[in-house]
Amino acid sequence: MLYAITTLFLCQLAGELLVQWLSLPIPGPLIGMLLLFVGLLVRGSTPQTLTDTSGHLLRNLMLLFIPAVTGVMLHFERVGREWLPFLAAGIVGAAFTMTVTALTFRWMIRITGKNAE
Repeated sequence: MLYAITTLFLCQLAGELLVQWLSLPIPGPLIGMLLLFVGLLVRGSTPQTLTDTSGHLLRNLMLLFIPAVTGVMLHFERVGREWLPFLAAGIVGAAFTMTVTALTFRWMIRITGKNAE
């Protein structure tokens, strides 16, 4: 478990450092996730400890959103000034996510030959 947590945190740290050094307008943890993804692709498989630890984190995912949501309060004035782009991004993002999920579900049903009933 220590190996898995260390791997996740090091990927996040690498993402944060890249964002700082390159002045990217992308969240560091997102870059870290991409680095982790590429690393796992190169490795060819996911270590069982990483799978287990990630499963535990995903089961408690809502708790992990609390710091992010409260962090928005640091930028409350900006959100107040730019509420329309935030609202549009939320609506477009939700619609995009639902569309991709539905298409993926349909594709998985087609390739597995199972009928969703």
